[in-house]
Amino acid sequence: MNQNSLSAHEHPIQKIFSDDYVFRIPDYQRPYSWTTVQACELFDDLFDASSSSSAEVSDRPSYFLGSIVLVKPEGPDAGVIDGQQRLTTLTILLSAIRSTIPEQATRDQFTGYLYAKGNLLAGTKDRFRLTLRQRDAAFFRDYVQREDGFPKLIALETQLVDSRRNMRDNARLFKQRLANLGSEQRIQLAQFILQRCYLVVVATVDEDSAYRIFSVLNSRGLDLTATDILKAKIIGAIGEAERDDYNKKWEQAEDELGREDFNALFGHIRTIYRKTKAKETLLVELAKSVPALKVPDQFIDHVLLPHSEAYADVNRAQYAASSHAETINEHLRWLNRLEFSDWIPPMLAYIVRHRNAPERLSRFVEAIERLAYFMLAVRMNVNDRIDRFGRVTAAIEGNSEFADMSALDLTPFERHKFYAALDGPLYDELSVKACTTLLLRIDRFLADGVATYSAEHVTIEHVLPQTPDAQSQWVKDFSDVTVRQQWVHRLGNLLLLSRRKNSKASNWDFEKKKHAYFGMKANVSDKAVTTFALTSQVLLASEWTAESLAQRQTHLLATIEKQWHLEGRSADDDTPP
Repeated sequence: MNQNSLSAHEHPIQKIFSDDYVFRIPDYQRPYSWTTVQACELFDDLFDASSSSSAEVSDRPSYFLGSIVLVKPEGPDAGVIDGQQRLTTLTILLSAIRSTIPEQATRDQFTGYLYAKGNLLAGTKDRFRLTLRQRDAAFFRDYVQREDGFPKLIALETQLVDSRRNMRDNARLFKQRLANLGSEQRIQLAQFILQRCYLVVVATVDEDSAYRIFSVLNSRGLDLTATDILKAKIIGAIGEAERDDYNKKWEQAEDELGREDFNALFGHIRTIYRKTKAKETLLVELAKSVPALKVPDQFIDHVLLPHSEAYADVNRAQYAASSHAETINEHLRWLNRLEFSDWIPPMLAYIVRHRNAPERLSRFVEAIERLAYFMLAVRMNVNDRIDRFGRVTAAIEGNSEFADMSALDLTPFERHKFYAALDGPLYDELSVKACTTLLLRIDRFLADGVATYSAEHVTIEHVLPQTPDAQSQWVKDFSDVTVRQQWVHRLGNLLLLSRRKNSKASNWDFEKKKHAYFGMKANVSDKAVTTFALTSQVLLASEWTAESLAQRQTHLLATIEKQWHLEGRSADDDTPP
């Protein structure tokens, strides 16, 4: 192949996994990321294609698996720019089939497609058809390519990083699928994969050419993320002497967060710098907004790594410090319950700058939680949320003192809106998820921070039913339909249950409902059996009328007013903060 040449040839898998190619995944490539969703789709497609004809395997219609992009100057050595997911998954599948074969001679034939065994007398070593990036290479060799590795991989129960967990889970999937086939079907599937499945191999002599091809293919639908492309550009631009160290830093951050959260982190970094809703692709906006990207090592050291560490603290609510840590993590846990994440960029920006000032951080996270729950209660739209949190981020970057961050505080008018929303028909105005989150937060206030919530299912129950039976005590106690409608969806009439609702029980009269449904033990009048303070209050009530509802509403709002500092409300001033 001459210096400027590019080749594209269609080859069957038996040639791909032969001495003609020794594939290597560069260390700066993304980790193996196919889950059982993609692996299952591949297996089903291959099996369906292999079973579509009764002809001899060699005469069956061919199956196209797509293309791979390689840097391959001379000889068999080939750096994989695109295609590692398919190559890796096909290797796992061949290893899975091999594990079902009882005859040693046939197993050896399968092994020949996974690696060429060395020769002691000739002084040659084992040569593996595919070598993954350095962090996963030994794991892949020992558990997938070696003859005795597959059963060990299936049995692995230890905690694994994403790439290795994907290998194990896909191996288990293939084992399960193959168990449903007869031995002849398994051999025919392997024959079909090796003989009739094809890849187009696009090879060039240098990385620049390969990445140009890779970018074109990616723009036409390959399953690569913006983070993968960004990594290739950033790590590829670092000098060869330092490239490996920075690649390890990048991958360690990705492993610690997990691939999904690591990808999300770049969206939050974009928002920190951009402070507006996305209008272009992530890659374009990062390039326009983040100056450090022009100096790749500085971007990794001063942007990616500190924000990655902060994101781990935020996501897991595991900030560590000698003081205020539990208070900070408590607020983070409640922020993480929200159905939106627009608060994360300013939170990351603040932690990166003030990680070692836990007292300041504690006050900040308390204030940002209040602001976020205000947005939840008043149903602020996404554009307004992003704009408001963007102004908070701008104040942080301007080194404003905490007291000067007006965008973080609630104006008297906003405190009025917050209070009015809490005093209104919450269940009717909010989504069930948002209402549940808000009630759980209020319940925590009532419990003085003692309660914990681990129930898988938390549901909202109306004490006064939404549609009471015509002959029930509810209709007698709330004979005025207008009054009944005024109270049914308000905070005072709502409580929480840690199990699924019984629709029939929802309409029972108060005493029966209280004892049989809300969780009070029979013949016990002073001890409620429930984890929720909101529910315990109801269990201790002797009646449920408009008057008792009004008293409960007043008490709950007073508690919230104190906790979220809603004093000084005013309906007269709508001036933005």
